[in-house]
Amino acid sequence: MSHLIAPSLLASDFANLQKECEMINSSDADWYHLDVMDGVFVPNISFGIPIIKYINKHTLKPLDVHLMIVEPERYIKDFKNVGANILTVHLEASKHLHRTLQAIKQEDMKAGVALNPHTAVEQLEPVLEETDLVCVMSVNPGFGGQAFIEGTYRKVEKLKNMIVKAGLDTKIEIDGGVTSKNARKLIECGADVLVAGSFVFKSENPTQTISELKNI
Repeated sequence: MSHLIAPSLLASDFANLQKECEMINSSDADWYHLDVMDGVFVPNISFGIPIIKYINKHTLKPLDVHLMIVEPERYIKDFKNVGANILTVHLEASKHLHRTLQAIKQEDMKAGVALNPHTAVEQLEPVLEETDLVCVMSVNPGFGGQAFIEGTYRKVEKLKNMIVKAGLDTKIEIDGGVTSKNARKLIECGADVLVAGSFVFKSENPTQTISELKNI
């Protein structure tokens, strides 16, 4: 299966959000990646439920919602109601992760787990069978435009081995510092979904940049 591209709207022009959505609709992108930050779990605040509801009115592709918030289980139904197709919570933020993943699936969404750079993939083993997507953070979460952490490659390889050994089809998503320079190696290591924010939206031709990532 070809890898998927999920542009991160955190890096988009919020003054022209509808136009940015239309660009993604007409591009080779597969998903929208939406980062929700609360200023508590991560040292930044982004956008929340009202903005995602607005984005959903203009999108023709699945919404991949990444919750960088404390107590994410409190908002599962809310994000379903505004159009989330994939809902990812952080392992580090979820006290009862197994229960949270089951609750996401009960709302007919794909359930994802995100891992901060310092979190070992082995910590996922107890919930891997309940996980549709693992979001491997290749930067420390909270801000766009950070440099890619080189240790991510080995982490992806380990995770891919775990998934294959368990006979699962869990997707591996990479979030942070993805560019055309590291995309191929990430895919070779086992990545299925590449999230790209600044690399796409700060480029001269975002549509072309998406196509280049898709066709690597």
